[in-house]
Amino acid sequence: MGQGREVCDTQAPIEVVTANWDVRVLVSAEKNQEMGNISLDVKKESAHQQALIDLQAAAACIRQGQTVAFPTETVYGLGADARSTAAVEAVFVAKGRPSDNPLIVHIAHRDQLDALVTEVNGAAEALMAAFWPGPLTLVLPVRPGAVSPRVTAGLDTVAVRMPDHPVALQLIAAAACPVAAPSANRSGRPSPTLAAHVREDLAGRIGGIVDGGPTGVGVESTVVQVGDDGTVTILRPGGITAEQLSAVAARVATDPALLAEGADGVGSPAPRSPGMKYTHYAPAGALCVVEGPPAAVAAWISAALAEAAQRGERTAVLAFAEHAEQYRADAVFSLGDASELEEAARRLYAALRSCDEQGATYIVAEACSREGLGAAVMNRLLKAAGNQLIQVGDPPLS
Repeated sequence: MGQGREVCDTQAPIEVVTANWDVRVLVSAEKNQEMGNISLDVKKESAHQQALIDLQAAAACIRQGQTVAFPTETVYGLGADARSTAAVEAVFVAKGRPSDNPLIVHIAHRDQLDALVTEVNGAAEALMAAFWPGPLTLVLPVRPGAVSPRVTAGLDTVAVRMPDHPVALQLIAAAACPVAAPSANRSGRPSPTLAAHVREDLAGRIGGIVDGGPTGVGVESTVVQVGDDGTVTILRPGGITAEQLSAVAARVATDPALLAEGADGVGSPAPRSPGMKYTHYAPAGALCVVEGPPAAVAAWISAALAEAAQRGERTAVLAFAEHAEQYRADAVFSLGDASELEEAARRLYAALRSCDEQGATYIVAEACSREGLGAAVMNRLLKAAGNQLIQVGDPPLS
């Protein structure tokens, strides 16, 4: 590994006491309301009220310039007041994030957008109507002075989204400010889908963690930029698929940077979107992705695992349920059925983190279809692998 690793901000954060607020009851209450069950017993009502108080405390921390991790429908984000350069810099320092990597600004209401951007064309409005709140980020012309220049990384655009999560929306609304929030992990590490992942990476480095339980989608939002002609260009694949975008937009294109396999980001221009540069989401062990006909993939992986074991490596495999049982490794992680890539998206980051927990030094992952949500899953796998893609053919390699 090591190819395309980020050149991170080196300033060490001051050790702080990280507060923990458990507000999972708010998520279950939201689900009960959706099902038409709005009654709560006395014990649950008390827990609900305490969670609301805790959420207000977390919002106060953001208003005071502190960093707070919180759940969204995609992954946990590390939030700070997007208007405050000091607060945003604290995010970069806590994560060790490169300063030329822009941040996504999260809002709770549509009317917050007008204070952030100078223009929203008709195509962008249609996307917001279709997918907000939800895992879609729009890159729009930034209003001068609306956010810290650290948020935009010096660009004339800002990335904005409205998350589809009750805790995130309530927290942002209570903070009464736009919230800049990259994923709440150490930069380059797998993104967090549980509050425990955030604690593992950032406890003692951030102001607090809002525990809203496991996230849903599992991979980050799709980031798009809409041209003057209405063309929607995907800068980062994510929770909204190209097929879903095509149902709303007249034309959907993919940024050429996403198609340049093997690019490590070194010496390339400043990214227009998070996730367009550098190795991300990576476990500690060396990871490669194997793509091709299933039989050929299985044969290559099995042979590679045997060779790695002989070298004394501790091995791990990320495979789909149809094939997982045939592999012999120190740890085998199922990503679910190959035809159900929503499950693969939910499981991916936890599996990569489990590889570290198992001490895996050699990790192999099966590739998946690049259609639909598979585009996002493959994007994250290849980023985690530093674009180490092994393509095998038929007949199987021995």
